[in-house]
Amino acid sequence: MNVIRPAWPQWRVRACTTTVSGGVSEGAFAGLNLATHVGDDPLCVQENRRRVRAALGLPAEPFWLEQVHGCMVCKAQSGADRPTVADGAVVTQPGVVGAVLTADCLPIVLADRRGQAAAVLHGGWRGLASGIIEAGVSRLDMGPERLMAWLGPAIGAADYEVGEDVRAAFGDAPAGAFVANRRGRYTADLYALARARLQAAGVKAIYGGGRSTWQDPDCFSFRRQSVCGRMATLVWIAG
Repeated sequence: MNVIRPAWPQWRVRACTTTVSGGVSEGAFAGLNLATHVGDDPLCVQENRRRVRAALGLPAEPFWLEQVHGCMVCKAQSGADRPTVADGAVVTQPGVVGAVLTADCLPIVLADRRGQAAAVLHGGWRGLASGIIEAGVSRLDMGPERLMAWLGPAIGAADYEVGEDVRAAFGDAPAGAFVANRRGRYTADLYALARARLQAAGVKAIYGGGRSTWQDPDCFSFRRQSVCGRMATLVWIAG
């Protein structure tokens, strides 16, 4: 099972993003699909999730979310019997695993430099525009100078075409985040948008970015495949 791990100076907060490898799903979901809402065989998803727990030595079943492209961030808990409606989860103790599912949207991990707390966020354009990063920083309830961030795999700027509605949602977009093309639309850089929001929130140590799910065959990509599985970005605190 291949996973993508952050290259950052953090030893106690563990984080990674799964890839397509190592699963039992077939057809459009072939590989390690971890989402129950995309039409895959539930038994395959169950087995894929079991394999992830075993391969990564997770301390518990991940706290799965019902993601709605919003900015709600909740506290992850062990033993939840149904997904919580939210697009981010905070982890404050060992034995709890936060998770978000993506297939082009940007997964963002925030970690306390001291390893005492972390958060994982689902950063599609709607979530970024509505304040998912700011909500995550606020929910961690500590000075942003104590935080570091990792940007997991997302669709690259060259592959992400959007309309005027998306550009207009980011009135504070940094230069170059949106580039007009010959089709009268724009290419959007989720990584640049996230970095700008993180820096504005006071988070200066930012790692990752630059990996395009569209271009990477080891990643699920909704834009490339239309029907596909979802990868999980997981975060937990080592005991």
